[in-house]
Amino acid sequence: MLQFTKREKILLFALASVSLMAAVFAYRAFFVKVPDVAFKLEGGKAIPVFESENNSGEVSDEVKIVVHVAGAVKNPGVYELKEGSRVIDAVKAAGGYISEADVTGINLAKKLQDEDKIYIPRLGESAAFDGVSGGVSPPDGKININSAGIDELDKLPGIGLALAQRIIDYRNQHGPFKSIEELKNVSGIGEKRFEEIKNLVKVN
Repeated sequence: MLQFTKREKILLFALASVSLMAAVFAYRAFFVKVPDVAFKLEGGKAIPVFESENNSGEVSDEVKIVVHVAGAVKNPGVYELKEGSRVIDAVKAAGGYISEADVTGINLAKKLQDEDKIYIPRLGESAAFDGVSGGVSPPDGKININSAGIDELDKLPGIGLALAQRIIDYRNQHGPFKSIEELKNVSGIGEKRFEEIKNLVKVN
């Protein structure tokens, strides 16, 4: 039976420890994948920490803008885009054009700013502007009840979300409105309510 001196035992223990540590590092290097995203706690909340985090500990993130897309697109609404996005990016975010869209007068390459509104006209509507405005609908300020989405109709006085949806449902069932007076055929829009909105709407 082998007998080891105290010094030999210490050396053997040290060698075993080094071997074990080397095995652990080798396993981590070859088999353990470092996650792309980690999290740190800040104010009680878990905040993602990316590899691009700078030395000061601040998380590097893209600047976002919020824009409103309306008119002849599949899904009119409010969308969040990267800063530097263009009109075409907003249109894509809204699901793209519908078949009646007229983009001949729209500058699709125009860069967007936060709070911009993009209006894509239908065939026959005026397109004498670049499609981007500071929050109003087409140049004359009137809402086209044949192309407006629920969010635009909801802004009319006395027209809430429910009535706005009824207008769209009526349009889908009966085809485009032939005159603004036809709005009175929509359930819930009587003479008084029509008088409040008649100067704010149009048909094309």
